[in-house]
Amino acid sequence: MNVLVINAGSSSLKYQLFNMDNKAVLAKGLCERIGIDGRLTHTNPNKEEKYKADVPMKDHADAIRAVINILIDKEWGVIESMSEIDAVGHRVVHGGEYFADSVLINDEVIKAIEACVPLAPLHNTANLIGISACKDVMGENIPQVAVFDTAFHQTMPPEHYMYALPYEYYEKYKIRRYGFHGTSHKYVSQQASEMLGIPIENLRLVTCHLGNGSSIAAIKGGKSMDTSMGFTPLAGLPMGTRAGNIDPAIISFLCDHEHKHADEIIDILNKKSGMLGISGVSSDFRDLDTAIEEGNPRAKLAKDMFNLSVKKIIGSYIAEMGGVDAIVFTAGVGENDRSVRWDVCEHMEYLGIKIDPEKNKFRGRQMDISIDYARVRVLVIPTNEELVIAEDTERLVNEAQAQ
Repeated sequence: MNVLVINAGSSSLKYQLFNMDNKAVLAKGLCERIGIDGRLTHTNPNKEEKYKADVPMKDHADAIRAVINILIDKEWGVIESMSEIDAVGHRVVHGGEYFADSVLINDEVIKAIEACVPLAPLHNTANLIGISACKDVMGENIPQVAVFDTAFHQTMPPEHYMYALPYEYYEKYKIRRYGFHGTSHKYVSQQASEMLGIPIENLRLVTCHLGNGSSIAAIKGGKSMDTSMGFTPLAGLPMGTRAGNIDPAIISFLCDHEHKHADEIIDILNKKSGMLGISGVSSDFRDLDTAIEEGNPRAKLAKDMFNLSVKKIIGSYIAEMGGVDAIVFTAGVGENDRSVRWDVCEHMEYLGIKIDPEKNKFRGRQMDISIDYARVRVLVIPTNEELVIAEDTERLVNEAQAQ
């Protein structure tokens, strides 16, 4: 089975085509500047160079057509016709309380995703446009599957997902902790189980998805117990440009003193805060490292704040689960920034956590970086959210065909 994985943004569309017989990526790419002018970057693993071209894309349907055309192109393509694509899997950011698993898309599913638009207006709207574009271009008969960022965290118990607000706001507006990056947390927890040779049902894991957007999850017996993001992806750790957890009264204080509306302050908290806001340098951790080497104290402060926040959440999750068997680092920063891993795990020897400095030098490689005798294993596992989407799509399509 060939599965096309789509991640649609407001003006972009990422894609990967998988051969599920061997889980191989046949091709991948990115459509950018949709609705402006359009640009396509395409990678065929059998070629050394990438294909880059300006392609008019007035909407997402044009972008899907561009993807299909390059996939069947005689020189750059990997299939002979669109009929070789058996199913499409979509990343959908917010499934609210409607979905605890991935699902085959039908009219009812579309309505539920639409109902979640107020919870993630930019993301869910774009995801719906991507689904509609595939239907328009590829026809109604091709199976499409929605894989939700929030679904994995639907196993959290109420005492972990509720906010201490008047209960009526939960009843009226479903204000609660949802969590995000669920596809990544699910994938690395399964990989950790394989690496350790222990059934996931017997494991207590803390998974750290650390990138420009970051979240941590407490996973017990393969199920999410808690996670650091909340009602929106703004909550939790300080991130590349996001503030993370702050005293809510700061918002009204800044509205009064900066003469701004609440929406403007939220925009600052989302786009101008975090590592960028503290350092004044960049949201990119690599730029922070360069600035730290040059003696920039604010860059060092930003990174110290991030590392401490990660450490504090790991500690709280260990307490929640009554211990931990492994800590997993994943995503751009988690996989590649050895100083983050070292600083986060430093002084946690009393919990059985100790990193081997030599093993920690490696970047982007799946490995156990603990010292040999550590009771708690520290793992680096590159995430693969697209593969999870493809696997869920294959599973659901096969189940539907078997009925």
